[in-house]
Amino acid sequence: MDCRIKSGNDAGVSMPPPVFRFAPSPNGTLHLGHAYSALLNADLARACGGRLLLRIEDIDATRCRPEYEAAIYEDLSWLGIAFEPEVRRQSDHLALYRDAVERLAARGLVYPAFESRAEIARLVAAKEAVAPWPRDPDGAPLYPGIGKQLAPEQRARLIESGAPYALRLDMAAACAIAGDLSWHEVGHGPDGETGLVAARPDAWGDVVIARKETPTSYHLSVVIDDALQGITEVVRGADLFWSTSVHRLLQTLLGLPAPVYRHHPLLRDAEGRKLSKSTGATGLRELRAAGVTPEQIRSMVGLAPPA
Repeated sequence: MDCRIKSGNDAGVSMPPPVFRFAPSPNGTLHLGHAYSALLNADLARACGGRLLLRIEDIDATRCRPEYEAAIYEDLSWLGIAFEPEVRRQSDHLALYRDAVERLAARGLVYPAFESRAEIARLVAAKEAVAPWPRDPDGAPLYPGIGKQLAPEQRARLIESGAPYALRLDMAAACAIAGDLSWHEVGHGPDGETGLVAARPDAWGDVVIARKETPTSYHLSVVIDDALQGITEVVRGADLFWSTSVHRLLQTLLGLPAPVYRHHPLLRDAEGRKLSKSTGATGLRELRAAGVTPEQIRSMVGLAPPA
């Protein structure tokens, strides 16, 4: 197992052990893709003499359920993965995320946008009827609305009326402050990118960093949590490779450290689709009920037995 973080240096000065994490969302049960990521994190932590933490990313109150969280603990225990005892639950730290949003807003980097998802879809369709509209690395259209152009009194009036809104990052202003960014990649990106990778946060447009009903987003909470938990290596799926650009931007704006990133290949089904809760991928609970063993799970995801 390749370990990129060393426990010391040439001068003989000891370094703290690397810190890894597995961070599932309790909005469904775990599948083989989750097993691969969790086991890989555990294997790397063991090989590097590092620590392994568990984080429950449960900011989506409409989809996350206690029974799914309980199932996560059960499945990970069955796989034989041992985490340090204190589990971080994002829903316990909403005030921290709200404070970060306020810090960004105080620098003029955040604005409310009031269009619904349906309205945004209609705006994009109208623009694409004339010419192609830019899309982010995931293929979603960039925000086409007028939230940034609204006068302060218009924004205040809409907020006072109770209108729902998303808080978006003014990407142009944020990039102007942050300058050129990069990250250290010891895995591989979709096109084989590795080593020092140039970040392209502007490719995402004015991303959502919070909503009226939820004071954070995945992008914001993940960088804050990684910093507060002292995560030194982020090991996750290649589908999040280019999201790292946004994470590096937020880390820079908020004065947070940057971990080393290791993006791993995704497991796919027979049709070539990545395994997903939403597409009914084979779950660990179903495999366990069918008599599959943890050792067989390791073989199924392409990992050798632990040393």
